[in-house]
Amino acid sequence: MESRRGRPTAAERDRRRDAILDAAIHRFAEHGYGGTTIEAIAADAGVTKRTIYTWFGDLAGMLTAAVERQHGYLLAADEPGSEEEPLEDAATRLVIALHSGVSIALHRLVIAESPRFPEVAAGFYAVGPARSIAFLAGHVGERAEQLYTLLLGEPHRRRLLGLAAAPTPDEARAHARACLTLVVDG
Repeated sequence: MESRRGRPTAAERDRRRDAILDAAIHRFAEHGYGGTTIEAIAADAGVTKRTIYTWFGDLAGMLTAAVERQHGYLLAADEPGSEEEPLEDAATRLVIALHSGVSIALHRLVIAESPRFPEVAAGFYAVGPARSIAFLAGHVGERAEQLYTLLLGEPHRRRLLGLAAAPTPDEARAHARACLTLVVDG
């Protein structure tokens, strides 16, 4: 099959961006933030360093983009014309996203590297937990921080420590429902 020339389509750009972020996450998880280079990520993703610098700016920008991508459950709710999602569904999607292998790897990375790279930790918090809490505030107001904390809770700590597998969708829904009972109905 002959390769197409010209500008890539939006879908092709999205696939390339995802491949770069996947390569970055793999590198970050294997080598830490300080041990990861743009050159290595570019080689792994099969793109030029210029592409990475154009799209992400630097390593911190790549990490921020990876964290934002993990918070995709927020994007669906922000779509123009989208109906308001039931809180239990939103909380379930949050549990699934934040207890995933990629989210756990990014969270471990930021915890390990935050003393040397506090700006990375601040960026992680701004586009991750702070956005999630703001999202939940649209549903539960001032109790959003408490709900977010419960949705992570001990299952998330066990995930961070490598003591538990990611929850199944049914387990995530049961966990979300139990947390909502405490915060919304309590």
